[in-house]
Amino acid sequence: MTATDSAAEPTVSKPAALVGWRMLSLLYDFFPALGLWFATGAAAMLIHGGEPIYGDTLAGWLELFALWLITGLYATLSWRRGGQTLGMRPWRLRVLPASAEKPAWSRLWIRYTIGTASLLLGGLGFWWAWWDPDRLTWHDRASGTRMMRVPKKHPGNV
Repeated sequence: MTATDSAAEPTVSKPAALVGWRMLSLLYDFFPALGLWFATGAAAMLIHGGEPIYGDTLAGWLELFALWLITGLYATLSWRRGGQTLGMRPWRLRVLPASAEKPAWSRLWIRYTIGTASLLLGGLGFWWAWWDPDRLTWHDRASGTRMMRVPKKHPGNV
């Protein structure tokens, strides 16, 4: 094998784990989620007759579930529509399906549910990407989706 032969061969490298970019996008997504939570909390308080809702009651648990569900709708609708939430855009992150088609709703909800569990466990499923052979998080693996960082668009590239 000559030096030119080895230079022509593509080198295969592991994709970046993207853990830092993922965390930054989650931080950015906190702000639209916060707006949704305020709206949901206001609606819950109206339904509850203007009285505060305490966390140790059935109403409190239902409100918590509604907040989780509303946040899930934001995430899954964003991933389904364009592959990105608002927080993912500045970091050029995109959720991609394993196939060329749009990911199924069930896959996106699996991604959201496992991602939530991962966060509740101190982000363990995110940090897992550092040891995973394919650099995938728990929710990437479980849902059959991938998060990739898309290249910058350069002026002149249309």
